[in-house]
Amino acid sequence: MDRRPLKTRDRGWAKALAALLVRWRVRPNAISLFSVVFALGSGVAFIASRDAEGAVRVALLIAAAAGIQLRLICNMLDGMVAVEGKMASKTGDIFNELPDRIADPLIIVAAGYAIVRFGSLGPTLGWCAGLLAVMTAYVRVLAGSVRAKQDFCGPMAKPHRMATLTFAAIVDAVGGYFRYRDYALMLALIVIISGTIVTMIRRTSRMAAELESR
Repeated sequence: MDRRPLKTRDRGWAKALAALLVRWRVRPNAISLFSVVFALGSGVAFIASRDAEGAVRVALLIAAAAGIQLRLICNMLDGMVAVEGKMASKTGDIFNELPDRIADPLIIVAAGYAIVRFGSLGPTLGWCAGLLAVMTAYVRVLAGSVRAKQDFCGPMAKPHRMATLTFAAIVDAVGGYFRYRDYALMLALIVIISGTIVTMIRRTSRMAAELESR
């Protein structure tokens, strides 16, 4: 499959960690599954923060942000171990895609449920953003199924969505102390929804243009 272009693959710490996992014979598919574990942890922290206050809420939102980043590290390392470490398996493409489709909603929908200030609007936006995240990935995979290039363009590809939520979680953790709770998370979901719609349109139009040009 086409690989998502990531500058972090060239970082020394990423190469060292991937080499360590290869030496330990950790299978790429196992790393992919661990990304779901970290996503679940992030989602649980988001939901638990809904009824938390003060330092407890801050700790939970920081834990949610950390879970998001650990999920992304797993997403990077599974490919590095598989390709650079020459440990790819016949089922690697399945484990490369399916866990991501589970991890995205676990994090994004849970972020919606962390919002209490706006009533049912938070969970509604969470479900909407989670569904659009899956659809955005579907459009990319669809391109591969019709023998077009898989397009990882944004503005709200997976790394962008996760960066937006990570930043929002940290800002909202601080904002809660100043009576601005939930605003950052709400804004993040709106940005994700708007951005994923644009991303779907861009990816679809570029896929269609490539097919028409043949």
